[in-house]
Amino acid sequence: MSASTANINPINSVQSNSMRIAIAADHAGVPLMDPILSQVRSLGHEVLDLGTHDPTQPDDYPDYARAIGEALQAGRCDRGILICGSGVGAAIAANKMIGIRACMCHDTYSAHQGVEHDNMNVLCLGGRIIGIEMAHELVRAFLAAQFTGEERHLRRLAKITALEKH
Repeated sequence: MSASTANINPINSVQSNSMRIAIAADHAGVPLMDPILSQVRSLGHEVLDLGTHDPTQPDDYPDYARAIGEALQAGRCDRGILICGSGVGAAIAANKMIGIRACMCHDTYSAHQGVEHDNMNVLCLGGRIIGIEMAHELVRAFLAAQFTGEERHLRRLAKITALEKH
């Protein structure tokens, strides 16, 4: 490993098939929450349910982004799935945390390629944008993907880590 890649944040260095997945949603993401919880469990993963389950109580997606980010940083989960109305706000909030690489994905290529090349550790979904079947496809692609660890990707992640330090 070169000096430029030696300081890669270890968050999401997952190599096994079974993972611990933190899942959280604000009120706008609730319609996808229970189906995704069930799916992740059925795929053999352990779930850390960080709420919410009440679509009638408006709340704030940054609170759920923080919950997932802190769970990842503390090693209580391997990856996270974060749902808000569009997926955009959740991704923005989650990416403010050190070591979190969150992306809103509404296509399966991004959901797996984000893990394979960018070591993405949080999948953000828009509960008002996609339906349950598409959500299931995205979750499957995200959870099945593994970071390749290729030198070019390690080099780029080292640059991201350097950006976090500034």
